[in-house]
Amino acid sequence: MSRTILLIEDNEQNRYLSTFLLEQHGHRVVSAPDGLRGIELARTLGPHLILLDIQLPTMDGYAVAQALRGIESLRDIPIIAVTSYAMVGDREKALASGCNGYIEKPINPDTFVAEIERHIPSNIPPHRSP
Repeated sequence: MSRTILLIEDNEQNRYLSTFLLEQHGHRVVSAPDGLRGIELARTLGPHLILLDIQLPTMDGYAVAQALRGIESLRDIPIIAVTSYAMVGDREKALASGCNGYIEKPINPDTFVAEIERHIPSNIPPHRSP
């Protein structure tokens, strides 16, 4: 049994590392390389959690978070910004756009999964593998 995490990230190396770490802890990771594809996947997957890069092509992560919050079925899904934006006010801007949490890049492989798992609601049952 695993939790489904949607990773919206345009950088292939970042996608690889995050996916590797999360899968090692039993999570199912589905990736989207941009915000529009991420929104589409979120609608169809109904993930337990969304990891969202802020610096994305075409549509930035702030706009993606706002769009996701505008979809009734996705309003309660935690969104965690995972970003290299680490200036004063960036965290607040991410939270104001609809994110529930904020993790700075580069991620710390030793603490990343624990930081993510804190945001997965315990009352949501994991998907069963077919």
